[in-house]
Amino acid sequence: MHFTPSEEQSAAQGLAGRIFGDLSTHERLTAAGTGTDAELWKELCAAGLPAAVEDIGLLGLVLLLEEQGRTTAQVPFAVTCVYGLLAVAEHGTAEQRERLLPGLRDGTAVAAGAFPARGRVHLADGALYGAVPWVPWLRDATHVLVADRDLALWIVEASAPGAEARAPGVTVEPVETTAPWSAGRLVLDGVRGERLGNGPEAYAAVLATARTAFAGLQAGVCAGSLARAVHHTVTREQFGRPLSTNQGVLLRAADAHMDTEAIRVTAYEAAWRHDEQLASGEQALTAAWWASEAGKRVVHAGQHLHGGTGADLDHPVHRHFLWGRQLDAYLGSGSEVLQELGLLLADSAQGDAS
Repeated sequence: MHFTPSEEQSAAQGLAGRIFGDLSTHERLTAAGTGTDAELWKELCAAGLPAAVEDIGLLGLVLLLEEQGRTTAQVPFAVTCVYGLLAVAEHGTAEQRERLLPGLRDGTAVAAGAFPARGRVHLADGALYGAVPWVPWLRDATHVLVADRDLALWIVEASAPGAEARAPGVTVEPVETTAPWSAGRLVLDGVRGERLGNGPEAYAAVLATARTAFAGLQAGVCAGSLARAVHHTVTREQFGRPLSTNQGVLLRAADAHMDTEAIRVTAYEAAWRHDEQLASGEQALTAAWWASEAGKRVVHAGQHLHGGTGADLDHPVHRHFLWGRQLDAYLGSGSEVLQELGLLLADSAQGDAS
């Protein structure tokens, strides 16, 4: 694979870095609480960053999500791009793309995804029934991508067109998770969704895309946590010298750096293979495993290296810890993903043998 981003990808990443860095400050995040920073979302959409994802691909999106993760910016960027823009662009009909993509590009529509499927939603008489315990960014969503028990994908309107009220048959109950992602419990009672793609194949493709994208987000979360830890240990002195001169601190930070790079490079590989239309299922699972297992280690290290300061729930590094822990389990914990990868490799080996 090529590790050098294209000119367009680098330009988009630079723009995202400036917007997130300028607007996603500790003060604004504190003021947002567990909700979305609506002004930041408007700024990102006005800059054309969601719309750019169709051109810069999944690798470009991973680069943008790294910048979001560095600042833990509370906007529905990842979910709108993964479960909205890319899902519709890659699996929708021409009519669906023409109708749905404009709103997703300019931010007037926000997508969420009830992923991974746990068999909680079923189809009966052409309508969807069931409940999903928590869906990230659901409280902001105008559309939700849902998979039924047969892994068929459905686009469900979460809010009534032109109104603040929820669409008939859709109930959203606020849920607070580890990370402040405007999550909600989704209840469907006789909702007629809109079919997307060709069943299990489309579901598997969207799930792989989501895992790759959120691995990129985790790489940014870890990089931000480590950067804060480095700054703290360089500037904080103990016994007349910086904490960073202690060998134990150096080794802990070095391990965290290597873990962060492993998350980043596996996410890059999976995204690049996706964009090149190469098989990327194994690579997406590998990236997800590193994001879960290594991400957990890095955010723990970042908080630990802050010493007593890291125990302060109001300190910025604690937000990285919360996001890292949420991403550790989202879309499958390390052990779940490793089991999936093992079964996939076994099936592949059996196919080659036959």
